[in-house]
Amino acid sequence: MSTDIAKVAEILQDGGVILTHTDTTFGLSCLVSNQAAIDKIFEIKQRPKNKSFILLVDNPARLQQVVEVPELAWDLMDLSEKPVSIVYDKILSLPKYVLAPDGSVAIRMVKDPVLQRIIGKVREPLISTSVNISGEAAPETFSQINPEILEKVDYILPEAKDFVPKFTSSSIIKLGIDGQVKVIRA
Repeated sequence: MSTDIAKVAEILQDGGVILTHTDTTFGLSCLVSNQAAIDKIFEIKQRPKNKSFILLVDNPARLQQVVEVPELAWDLMDLSEKPVSIVYDKILSLPKYVLAPDGSVAIRMVKDPVLQRIIGKVREPLISTSVNISGEAAPETFSQINPEILEKVDYILPEAKDFVPKFTSSSIIKLGIDGQVKVIRA
């Protein structure tokens, strides 16, 4: 069974939270524009609200709509062997409630075709975070996902049930306004 992209888009646009596979591990996602859905993710994860999430985009054009992208970012995305989330300081069009306390945001351009199609259909970035209660280990298989989480999401992508993560997480690299590069997570 494959994902009904139109159905997922409708769920997201109605404020839903979905459980999906990502380029790294299992993820909880919602629209970046829906603060109530983001609050629901905080509640599901029992996560402190001062911790920010990663955003997922589907293509370079969408990335450039929301942040100013330094040339180095393109090289990092092209050359990285594993998925890379880049922390940007120059925000163009994102709500303040998705930014980190310092005003930055971490964004990853996904390579998974299902996620690309979902993001393309809703025409905005998705919030993404691992499918675990804050402080617990991220699941390595679908069967390891906490049943409480499964009960609270609005939709589970069929592909997630057979998904085997290739990476436990993405690399996170911060690109400062002054050209500094800082590896937050390798």
